[in-house]
Amino acid sequence: MNQEKIGKLIAECRKIKKMTQVELADKLGVTDKSVSKWENGKCLPDVSLYKELCTILGITLNEFFAGERIDAEEFKQVAEKNLFNALENSSFTLREKIQYFSNKWDKEHILELIIVMLVIVGFIIYGFIKNNGIQYLFMIIGIIYGLFERNRKQAYIEKNAYKQIVDNK
Repeated sequence: MNQEKIGKLIAECRKIKKMTQVELADKLGVTDKSVSKWENGKCLPDVSLYKELCTILGITLNEFFAGERIDAEEFKQVAEKNLFNALENSSFTLREKIQYFSNKWDKEHILELIIVMLVIVGFIIYGFIKNNGIQYLFMIIGIIYGLFERNRKQAYIEKNAYKQIVDNK
């Protein structure tokens, strides 16, 4: 996506509609400074505004991404190009989402994990000191707890990282 081309298209379409930057900004619920930044190619509108902006300007989303009006004949080619650009420029890849939610889980559950592991290790040490066999039971409990927590973490990651994929189907 070429921000400058998109900005020029926004300005051109706004002028064709005989609107000022202030009027466009009011319709979108943003400031006229935001509209100015878009039109100067300094930044793009927030994704949540794309549909309404295109409707107001009388353009398609593909024309918005291309930064130009598109003839019916070249529409398919431009649509394909825009789709690939969107995929390449998405803010998070699936791998990054998985890593993000994995780190988030770790931060949210670190205290719980530390306390449980200290209790388990304490009972294992106690079992070795007293030589009563309880250490083997707590080793097994520790392994089971570790597997349980791993599955909880994986379910959390899948629920959050894959959420948009499932919601969009």
